[in-house]
Amino acid sequence: MNLDFSLVNWQLIQGFILKGLWFSIVLTAVATLGGIFFGTLLALMRLSGKKWLDAPAAIYVNGMRSIPLVMVILWFFLLVPFIIGRPIGAEYSAFVTFIAFEAAYFSEIMRAGIQSIPRGQVFAGQALGMSYQQNMMLVILPQAFRNMLPVLLTQTIILFQDTSLVYAIGAYDLLKGFETAGKNYGRPIEMYLLAAVTYFVICFSLSAVVKRIHRKIAIIR
Repeated sequence: MNLDFSLVNWQLIQGFILKGLWFSIVLTAVATLGGIFFGTLLALMRLSGKKWLDAPAAIYVNGMRSIPLVMVILWFFLLVPFIIGRPIGAEYSAFVTFIAFEAAYFSEIMRAGIQSIPRGQVFAGQALGMSYQQNMMLVILPQAFRNMLPVLLTQTIILFQDTSLVYAIGAYDLLKGFETAGKNYGRPIEMYLLAAVTYFVICFSLSAVVKRIHRKIAIIR
C-alpha cells in the first residue's frame, strides 16, 4: 500500500474541505450558544426548589445524557418527517438535535457553576434589596459563567468533534468533505488520515487555549 498525498492542493481544499469545515464551525457555534442558553434555563429550573419545574428538567437532562447523540440525530431526522409529513433536511435536523442534546450537558455544567458560588454572595444581593431574578442575573450567573468558562469551552471542543456524527444523516460536515474528496480522487485512505490530523490539530490547539484561559481565571481568583 503506497500512500500518496500529492493530490492535496488548494483546489482540493477549496472545493471539498472548506465547505464542510464551515458547516462544522457554524454548527458548533450555534449548538454552543443554544445549548448554553437552554442549559442555563434547565439549570435554573433544577435549582428553583419547585418540584413542578425541577422534575421535568431532571427527566429531560438525565434522559438526554443517557442516549447516544447519534441516536438522537437519527430519531429526529427520521421520525419528525414521518410525523409532520414532509422532509426537514439534514442541516436543519443537525442544528435542532445538537442544541437539544447539548443543552442537557451544559445544564449540568451551569448547575455546578451556580452551586459553586458562596451563599454569602446570595445574601449580599438580598441585603441590597435585589429580587431573585436580579440577584441571579447580576450576581450569581456572571460569576458562574466565569468559573465554568474552561469547562464550557472544553465541552465546546467535544461538541466540535461530535459534529462528525451528522455524517449519519448525510450532512456535509468536515468529515464528509474529506470523504467526498477521497472518493473523487480515488484516495480514501489518505483523506481519512488527513481528516484525523485536521481534527487533532484543531482540537489540540483549542485545548491549549482553554488551558491558558484556565490559568488566567485561576490568577484572578
